Amino acid sequence: MLALAALAACSSPEGAERVVEPRAFGGTAPRGPALLRQAMRQGHDAARAAVGLPPLVWSDELAAGARAYAQTLAKTGRFAHSPESQALHRVGENLWTGTRGAYRYDEMIGHWVAERREYLHRPVPNFSRTGRWQDVAHYGQIVSRRTLRYGCALASNRRDDFLVCRYDPPGNLMGERVY
Repeated sequence: MLALAALAACSSPEGAERVVEPRAFGGTAPRGPALLRQAMRQGHDAARAAVGLPPLVWSDELAAGARAYAQTLAKTGRFAHSPESQALHRVGENLWTGTRGAYRYDEMIGHWVAERREYLHRPVPNFSRTGRWQDVAHYGQIVSRRTLRYGCALASNRRDDFLVCRYDPPGNLMGERVY
């Protein structure tokens, strides 16, 4: 069975193309704030440990901002980065959307971490094997050595789930390697 998932490139205000990802299981994915936080912690910690970086610290403040924006995305159906992520005192932001209930939390973050296969350890924006920085920007944000805190939240509408993770300080700085 296939379901629809879309990944938005970090710092790309125009949104993302929608791609079809295979489902790893049948039925509806388990949900809840504790499961979300656990899956995000495990996914972020594992990706960072793989490159020798310490874990990030969960921020309830960043999670609250992520929740508010995820709810906005679910309400409007719009899929683009928030104005906050582009502001002067900006935060890093990863976005994910897919068919409601079709993906587990670990699959959601797994889509971001899987961008590692295209990642080159070079300065941003020349850090992708494909030549498109957008193809590795989620992964780059997760493993940014600059980032210390993060928070994530999920909101849904009748059709889709919207995952938002916020990062402080933001990663993927032009001219710098992410780790």
